[in-house]
Amino acid sequence: MMGVLNHLSTLLLLLSLLPPALSHVVERFSDVTDCETFFLEGTTPNLPGILVGGKVQDQNRYKPICQKYKKTYMFATLYDTTNRIPVFSAYTFTGVGPRGTRPDTWMIEPQLDGGIEPVMGLEKQGVIYTHQAVNQDYDEYGKDKKVNKGHLFPKSFAHQPVNQDSTFTLTNAVPQVKTFNEGSWGKMECTVRKILRKQCLDNNGQPKAYVLTGAVPSVNNKLNNRVNIPDLLWTAYCCYNSKKKEWMAKAHWGENQEETNKQVLNPHTLSELYNMLKQHYPGGDVQVFPDQCPRGSSQKEREKSREREIGSGDISGKGLMTCDEDCKCVSL
Repeated sequence: MMGVLNHLSTLLLLLSLLPPALSHVVERFSDVTDCETFFLEGTTPNLPGILVGGKVQDQNRYKPICQKYKKTYMFATLYDTTNRIPVFSAYTFTGVGPRGTRPDTWMIEPQLDGGIEPVMGLEKQGVIYTHQAVNQDYDEYGKDKKVNKGHLFPKSFAHQPVNQDSTFTLTNAVPQVKTFNEGSWGKMECTVRKILRKQCLDNNGQPKAYVLTGAVPSVNNKLNNRVNIPDLLWTAYCCYNSKKKEWMAKAHWGENQEETNKQVLNPHTLSELYNMLKQHYPGGDVQVFPDQCPRGSSQKEREKSREREIGSGDISGKGLMTCDEDCKCVSL
């Protein structure tokens, strides 16, 4: 018996000495070096009341997740366990590779509900998941609310099939109104993707951009009386344009509501995004990217930005269309 206890004590001691890189749900994104790389210069967003100076303000509610799939960290998410939706997901865009097939079932994060597995995985029968959304929330109740699973880190922005598969975790999804997801939001994603591929090139001529996508929760609009249906979705990117030898950044956002007519999400400056987000996160400064990412632009530069979007394959002016998660758009 004493020998068993000694072995158990040794095992517990070894577990306590494991490096934080084996952790998945962490206290700070900086706890995992590979997780920091999804943020420009390792600098996390500043959202008053939620995340300030890299520190989560309410650690019982908001959980930083270093999204790990098949032994590799894929992206980072700050998850709201009360609303059961992500606050944001942060990821790097490194180009578009071969497209994989869509997984049949979305994954969950075991560690949010007492699991020990440091990787995303499928739901387990008999386990009650109280701190996150599950497939049943969407599959049985989404139709009544006219919503579907809306990626924050979209499959179309992931490079290889394994990266694409990793985006299918419910900690990376919000209930998104279907016509908004497949309408103006989907068209915007496809336009931005083409801009990143053509303009965000590093010194080796390879695509490289930092992207953050977030959701602003509603007051009390819920799916299955559990999962918050956000009022608004926003996204922003920042990258270095090696051809122009300058940093560039833009933002987009839209209300999560039914779309019946052709709608377009025009580009905004980071300064405009920060001012908008301040209305939802009062009490301090909002900042998504470090200072080298330009916050503003002149009216002339904004017009040129809009022209660049059109020149990059903007499909917003081609009538009412719908776009799938692989940026295949068809007329309605």
